[in-house]
Amino acid sequence: MSRKVHVVGVGGAGMSAIARVLMERGEQVSGSDLTVTEFSEALAELGVPITIGHRAEAVADADLVLVSSAVPDSNVELRAARSNGIPILRRPAFLSELVEGYRTVAIGGTHGKTTTTAMIAWILDRAGRQPSFIIGGIPKDLGTNSRHGSGVDFVIEADEYDRAFLGLHPAIAVITNVEHDHPDDFPTFETYKAAFATFVSGVQETLIINADDPVAISLPSQDLERITFGLGKTADWRAVDIRSNDAGGLDFVAVRGEKTTGLVRLRTPGEHNVRNALGALAATHTLQVDFATARAALADFHGVARRFEILGERNGVTLIDDYAHHPSEIRATLAAARQRFDEADIWAVFQPHTYSRTAALFDELAESFGDADHVIVTDIYPAREEPIPGVSASELAKVIRGPDVRYIPEIEEAAKLLLTKVKPKSVVLTLSAGDANRVVRLVYEGLSEGQGGSHA
Repeated sequence: MSRKVHVVGVGGAGMSAIARVLMERGEQVSGSDLTVTEFSEALAELGVPITIGHRAEAVADADLVLVSSAVPDSNVELRAARSNGIPILRRPAFLSELVEGYRTVAIGGTHGKTTTTAMIAWILDRAGRQPSFIIGGIPKDLGTNSRHGSGVDFVIEADEYDRAFLGLHPAIAVITNVEHDHPDDFPTFETYKAAFATFVSGVQETLIINADDPVAISLPSQDLERITFGLGKTADWRAVDIRSNDAGGLDFVAVRGEKTTGLVRLRTPGEHNVRNALGALAATHTLQVDFATARAALADFHGVARRFEILGERNGVTLIDDYAHHPSEIRATLAAARQRFDEADIWAVFQPHTYSRTAALFDELAESFGDADHVIVTDIYPAREEPIPGVSASELAKVIRGPDVRYIPEIEEAAKLLLTKVKPKSVVLTLSAGDANRVVRLVYEGLSEGQGGSHA
């Protein structure tokens, strides 16, 4: 008889993915969250009972309660579960059960893990391997952020927040890079780096690591098989002869060791995606997928929602949504925009994410917008945090380097300004892990014939 599993915080990418996998395995799943999200809506459409708001009765007949990292112990559903003796597991503790019996491929790193996970899952899917997977976003080609597959492989994004990835002991791990992030959870870079070292210590067979990242490459790997990838000459998997293509992305020649394996075509722009693809090629080669199959899959890979997602063009204005909120991600995304739209007038709309990250990375953020012609900074998206005195988006806007930087706190006001400023060949790009992607949608809706101005 299947268990009744209730998921508290089911609207997030990670918890909704777990809920879907459990449902597809035959478990009886329900969930709750404070607000409706695209992830909870998708589960509801599949017949999963979703409650908006938290109530004690939601867990009344549950055999197990799973809870998101963002949910406090004081939550009414958790209190009810404890009082009724219902087991409660947070994500790190449950992940090892979730992947038990599979050959697990876990992809970790500060940036790029969602796209790399999606690439690996897509290649395995195209190879007929029927993988299970959990991804921190929705790949356009797979159409879902998770799946229970019939194959032996489980591809999972290894999220470091709340040390969730320490619940995984994968056969194969990919590390894309390691830079300080989540300062609310990791107050120093040393604590952050130590978590990655602990994660790597749990890898069973093969560590695939970005040779271009000095911190990642320094992680100790004991007796593991160690495979490197990157653009430098020392990497086991390298990319040479990188150039733009007519698909909007980059072509490169993949080299493994001393052997040229062949041309790879990507639809996604930016050198960071070349590295992501190299990591995916190294992982799938380790899983014995032939290069021709992997290359063909990458050529048909259309990316992940909210990762340089081109929402459309209207009146010659291109509108793009991206999840970037860390300085390195912002630089990489804007460089990709400049590579793809080299003569465009680029408007970057940046929504700082959390007060702690804004404070910790303040100086780096100020230097991250060099490829933008105009920058709009909205108010900080607080997520799980309370304000920190002295930390504000308005102060950040004052120090961001650029010819035109404006602080516009409200999303609607930012969209209104853009509608008076954009013109043909303008690119509007939102950089937000919060809700500022509404800006490009409002601009798209507002751009009717004759709208769009010239820059002041």
